[in-house]
Amino acid sequence: MKRKVLLMGASGSGKTSMRSLIFSNNPASLTARLGATIDVEQNHVRFLGDLILNLWDCGGQDAFMDSYLTTQRPTIFQHVGVMIYVFDVETREMGKDLEYYRDCLDGLRQYSPEAAVFLLVHKMDLLREPRAAIFDKKKQELEDASGAGDVTVFGTSIYDESLYKAWSSIVHTLIPNAAVLSKHLTTFAGACSATEVILFERTTFLVIATSYPSVANPPQSSAASAEQRLDEHAAHELDPTRYERTSELIKAFKHSCTRVREEFHSLEMELYDFTAVLDEMTRNTYVMVIIHDPTIETAAVKLNIRMARRKFEELQGDSLTS
Repeated sequence: MKRKVLLMGASGSGKTSMRSLIFSNNPASLTARLGATIDVEQNHVRFLGDLILNLWDCGGQDAFMDSYLTTQRPTIFQHVGVMIYVFDVETREMGKDLEYYRDCLDGLRQYSPEAAVFLLVHKMDLLREPRAAIFDKKKQELEDASGAGDVTVFGTSIYDESLYKAWSSIVHTLIPNAAVLSKHLTTFAGACSATEVILFERTTFLVIATSYPSVANPPQSSAASAEQRLDEHAAHELDPTRYERTSELIKAFKHSCTRVREEFHSLEMELYDFTAVLDEMTRNTYVMVIIHDPTIETAAVKLNIRMARRKFEELQGDSLTS
C-alpha cells in the first residue's frame, strides 16, 4: 500500500532538514550542509513492510509554488494522504506564506478532500521565552486561516524531541491497523506485567503504537485495593514527552554505533526505579517494555518478546517477505 505525503512550505522553512533527520538518520548538526530543494524531490520510504510513504518534498521558491498551483496542480494534489505545511516561526513574510498555504489547501480540497493536514510551526528553538505564548498565537492564526478545515498544529525543532512527536502523529494516521496493534500491545503488556509497551518503526524510530494504560494486577473488589492501585499508578506517572525523547535518544545512539562501525541490536537498562528492555519485535519494528516491578527478570521479558514476534509479524501483513 502506497500513501502520498506532501511536504510543503516556503523556501528555507526547514522541510528538507527535517526529512533528512527523520528518514535519512542524519544528525541535526549536519543539516546545515543541505541545499535548497529544486522543484519536487520524491522519496519512497518503506514502512512496516507493506506501507510505502511516497514523500513529495516540494521546493518552496515562489516560481515553484506558482507552478504547483497552476500547471502542476492536478499532479501535485491528486491522491494525497497527508499534507504537511511547514512555517518558519520567525518569517517576515507570514502574509505571503498564508496566501500560498490557503491556495494549497484549496488544491487539496479539490483533488484529495479526505487528506489529513498537519501544520508545523518550525524552528521553535530560535524563539526566546515565552515560547508557549508565541506558539499559541501562531496556532490560532493558522487555524483561522484554515477556515472550516480540520488541521493539526505542532511546534517543532530539529534540536529536540518535538519533531519526533509531530512526525509520529503524522505517520500514525497512515497506519490502517494502529488500533489493533495497540490492543495487542496491551495484551502483551499484561503478560509481561509491564507498565507500558511501545512499538517503534525500525529505521526512523517513530512511534507506531503503544499499549493502553492499565493495571497489571487483576481487578479486586475492596476499596482498599482500589486505593492501592491508584497510589501505584500515581507513583508510576510517566513523562508526557517520553516517546519522543526515547526516539531522539535511540536515533542518536544508533548514529554513534554507526560511527564506530558497530550495529545496534538491543538495549537493556536496569535503573533504581524501573527496567527498560528494547529489542527487535519484527523485521520492521522495535519494541520497548517498561517495567516497575523489581521481581521481573529481563530474561523473562526477552523470552516473551521472542514468543510474540510471530503474532506481530502476522499483524503487519507481508512484513516477512518485504
